[in-house]
Amino acid sequence: MGRDTLSRLLWGARLSLAVSVSVVAISLALGLSIGGLAGYLGGWVDTALTTFAMNTFLALPGILLAIAFAAFLGPGFSNLVLALAIGGWAGYARLVRAQVMAVRDREYVDAARALGASGMRIFFRHILPNIVQPILVQAAIGMAGVILAEATLSFLGLGIPPPAPSWGSMLNDARSHLFDSPHLVLFPAAAVAGAVLGFNFLGDALRDHLDPRTRLELGL
Repeated sequence: MGRDTLSRLLWGARLSLAVSVSVVAISLALGLSIGGLAGYLGGWVDTALTTFAMNTFLALPGILLAIAFAAFLGPGFSNLVLALAIGGWAGYARLVRAQVMAVRDREYVDAARALGASGMRIFFRHILPNIVQPILVQAAIGMAGVILAEATLSFLGLGIPPPAPSWGSMLNDARSHLFDSPHLVLFPAAAVAGAVLGFNFLGDALRDHLDPRTRLELGL
């Protein structure tokens, strides 16, 4: 159709990164809220949120849940972000819950509680700064998963509708030209693979940089 492949790849990168950042931000906000409440309060709140919320969503495959919601809501940027966030928040909530439970009984938290600090201040001032390292690593790796999931949904026609170019829809459009114009498939596939690999490397680099023990071992 006379379209420039490089321009569509660059514009598709904007859309894919916008979707991934939005999905990770929403999933992380939900995970911090629900996982923080479950881990800090404990008791019946932890049981209710863990058993009836987290485990329910974790029991369902995230990509199938996203496909179901995307098919129900219809194609579009906001619907795609919502569908992927609904399928991805539970993993962040489980991580936050585990980290909060490991930190909430430390001596500095008990000292802040004895001085009369509110639960909100204790969480944001004393607990959250000490659990942010694994959360950032998980968010970086989650960006790679969201890019792959967005490409999958767009390939199935459930993502961003045409003529907006996303990497998944470009792969879908190029299926019929695989043998006569293979570059139409290779370049979007390489872009998806490169972005996923790059965010995985970013997650590993953040883990090595933020972990004091690893920094000592590496001599940083």
